Amino acid sequence: MAENSNFVQPDIPKFDGYYDHWAMLMENSLRSKEYWNQIEHGVVIAPQNATAEQTRLANESKIRDLKLEIFGNLCAKNIKARAQLQALQKEFEVLAMKENESVDEYFARTLTIANKMTAHEESNDVTTLTIDELQSSLLIHEQRMKSTQEKEDEQALK
Repeated sequence: MAENSNFVQPDIPKFDGYYDHWAMLMENSLRSKEYWNQIEHGVVIAPQNATAEQTRLANESKIRDLKLEIFGNLCAKNIKARAQLQALQKEFEVLAMKENESVDEYFARTLTIANKMTAHEESNDVTTLTIDELQSSLLIHEQRMKSTQEKEDEQALK
């Protein structure tokens, strides 16, 4: 299959909590990219006295297998991050003040969960991040760190 740069590649189906639906979308996506054969039959290995054509087919099979492995890793990473965020959201939803807990302790627990959720939502996908976005993100982080340090220094001097 010759690749043409005029075609738009469809997005990787994202896991939405419904495995059967997601699995069907993944299979269709893999079939459309001609990777499904790799899943069903594995990698083609060229024999020792292989012809040029057999060697070429074996190399194409290896490349498809590597692409498939990368594709699977991307899907797994996305599912893991989403599951972690959902767990934090659930933890936040059922958050309640415990009996012998002070308001400060409860507030600290609430902020901890909220900060973890914010960190997950704000984490940047480095595969799509431009240099300018990375620089801006790092500058903002640096400013936050400086302001936090200045506040700590002021409190230490009091």
